[in-house]
Amino acid sequence: MPTLSDLARNLTSLSAPDLEWLHSLVSDWQLLADLSFADLILWVPLRAPAGALNSGWVAVAQMRPTTGPTSFPDDVVGSQLSPGERPVLDTARAERRIHRESDPDWTSGVPVRAEAIPVTRDGQVIGVIERSTNLNGARTPSRLELTYLAGADDLARMVSEGTFPYPGQDITLVRSPRVGDGLLRLDAAGRVAFASPNAQSAFRRLGLAADLMGAELGAATAQLTASGKPVDEGLMPVARGRVPRETEIDVNGTVVQLRSIPLVVGGQRTGALVLVRDVTELRRRERELLTKEATIREIHHRVKNNLQTVAALLRLQARRLQAPEARAALEEAVRRVGSIAVVHETLSQAPEEIVDFDGIADRVAMMAGEVSSPEVRVTPKITGQFGMLPAPVATPLAMVLTELLQNALQHGFGPSARSADGIIEVVAARAPEQLTVTVSDSGAGLPPGFDLENTTSLGLQIVRTLVEGELGGRLILTDRPGGGTIATIDLPVRYEPTPRPV
Repeated sequence: MPTLSDLARNLTSLSAPDLEWLHSLVSDWQLLADLSFADLILWVPLRAPAGALNSGWVAVAQMRPTTGPTSFPDDVVGSQLSPGERPVLDTARAERRIHRESDPDWTSGVPVRAEAIPVTRDGQVIGVIERSTNLNGARTPSRLELTYLAGADDLARMVSEGTFPYPGQDITLVRSPRVGDGLLRLDAAGRVAFASPNAQSAFRRLGLAADLMGAELGAATAQLTASGKPVDEGLMPVARGRVPRETEIDVNGTVVQLRSIPLVVGGQRTGALVLVRDVTELRRRERELLTKEATIREIHHRVKNNLQTVAALLRLQARRLQAPEARAALEEAVRRVGSIAVVHETLSQAPEEIVDFDGIADRVAMMAGEVSSPEVRVTPKITGQFGMLPAPVATPLAMVLTELLQNALQHGFGPSARSADGIIEVVAARAPEQLTVTVSDSGAGLPPGFDLENTTSLGLQIVRTLVEGELGGRLILTDRPGGGTIATIDLPVRYEPTPRPV
């Protein structure tokens, strides 16, 4: 399905500020749909052809209510209307006022009442919201429903007057309360004119014994928080319905989230809607997750320390050995343990089990250069980007990179090689679903008759097992044009890359 931005860019003449205004509206119009018990469709004028006076419409966004049945089971985003095909939209745009069809529309077999709400920005109509209410099974509304509808009408007028969404206000809408969670309607003085049962229950759990009806919400909230504990400075303006903002009340272990929507219609403040949600259990789970994340990071830190201790012991043991082969074997073990320790050190500093592998690759390459023999004058070079990788991929990949670099240094530029000077280059290429890593050197190259499946090299056996068995990838070793070796690794990955710092 095309996005709002795609449709606006390709089919309309909206400016960047107009498009930003529509994005702000669409990010918060679930509130209007729920209060209205109605479907919402945002129509924007099509770009008029040269010489044409009128243009049609294109639907760029759609919202269904969570408080009632929908009138549009199918998506209409991307649909276009010819000029004059929907007169209610043309009238709302031309007269810059909310326009309602006189008779229900029976096209779908269900009676639907349609209204058109002009979307105004800086005095100009940049779109029209079609609000369609399903009249099937209509009955006498309850007081709760009447309060919802009154709030919806106020918001619709604010949209048509260009005061909603709130200009210049940055409202956090992540896990924001919804209409069904709890609703308070405040009058112009900040007193509660209506409180839904869920809102009443939330304040009861906070410890409010009195009835909310008729009470000044700011004073009642201040009474609840008068325990000597620090209080959010933004709490009182929100509780009084003065600012469009979110905040929380935390009293005796109960946490209630408030969101204030000031209502300003015709330039006059008529009151406010305050959405209320009990988030006690949600905050408890978040605290548990934070505790678990901290524990996991501490475990990674201790594992890293233990691995470094093991590497130090192996290094000490290697220095005491006289046999060159035994010493070399322990030094290889030190490098392997060190590469795993680097991953755990990075994980101990990451908020999630995902790491930026570019930093790990740099450290692995540096370690390989530091432990190479004195006669080898080659420093590995890394280009491209690995991006973000999950821990189950990062740990074996660090070992694979360590083995390939060490193999290039030992066999490509060792004492039997043609020259100790040359290059070792690591190139990482990241795609959304694949990571390709090539390690190339200008050293001695592959021996005659080399067969990867039957090689006796422990390092290459480790690499092949990790790449094919654990990572589900593919390993290819080929001769490099001009001399040397190229090792290519293809791995399936799912995390998007992050840019390598320049």
